Amino acid sequence: MRALRIVVIIGVVLGAIFAGLDRWAAGYAENQLADKIQARQGLAGSSEVEIRGFPFLTQALSHELDRVDLKLRGVEVVAEGRKTRLSELDASFRSVKLNSDYSGGTAERAEGTGRITYADLTAASQTGATLTYGGAPGKVKVSAAVDVLGKTVTHSVVSTISLVDAPDGKGGKLVRVHADEVPGAGIPGVEKLIRKKTDFERNLEVGMPAGLHLSALTSDEAGVHLTLGGSNVVVAGS
Repeated sequence: MRALRIVVIIGVVLGAIFAGLDRWAAGYAENQLADKIQARQGLAGSSEVEIRGFPFLTQALSHELDRVDLKLRGVEVVAEGRKTRLSELDASFRSVKLNSDYSGGTAERAEGTGRITYADLTAASQTGATLTYGGAPGKVKVSAAVDVLGKTVTHSVVSTISLVDAPDGKGGKLVRVHADEVPGAGIPGVEKLIRKKTDFERNLEVGMPAGLHLSALTSDEAGVHLTLGGSNVVVAGS
C-alpha cells in the first residue's frame, strides 16, 4: 500500500509539473504570437492571444492548434491613403496549422466581430461631416456644412450604412455610407454638393488578417458592428 501511495504521489507531482510547464509554454507562445500579429497588422493599439485546448505541447508538436482566440484594440486600416480605425476586433481561428518554424500559421476557418465608434467613423469620412446613430439598425445620421450659392448651410441626413462589392472584382467588400434622401435634391447641383460631404466608401478588409472578410454589419448607439469570416486565414507570419 505504501509503495502504491508513493507512486500516486509521484504521479500527481509529475502531472502538476507537466501542467505548469504546459501552461508556461502556452503563455510564452501566446505572447510571441501576439507580438507577431501586432507587427504584421501594424497596430497602433494592443493585441491579446489565447490558445485554447490542453495540453498545448502536444498540439505544438503536431504543428496544429485546435483554436486560437485573438483580441485586437486600436486597429488602423489604411487604403488608398485613407485611414479608418476599428476600436476593437475579436476573432476565433480554428484548426490552425503552424509554420515549420512556428513563426505563424494558417487557420482552416475563422469568424469574428469588430466595432467602429462614431468618432472613428467621423474621422474616416474625411469630409468634415459628423456621424452619429441614425435611430435604427443600419442607419447613421450625417451632418455636414455645405456651401450653397455663397452661403454655408448645415444639413443633416439619415444614411444607410451597408456592405457593397468592391469594384476590383476580387470579391472584397466596402463599407458604404449613402444618404437615403437629400434636402434640396430638386435644385440643380445641390444634391451633388451635399452627397460629396455625406456619402463615402471605405475599404476595411486590407487591414484584416489575410483571408478574413466582412460578411455583415449593423449599427446601434455604440457604433457600427461588423461580422467577419473566412477560410485559410493567415494568423501571423508570411
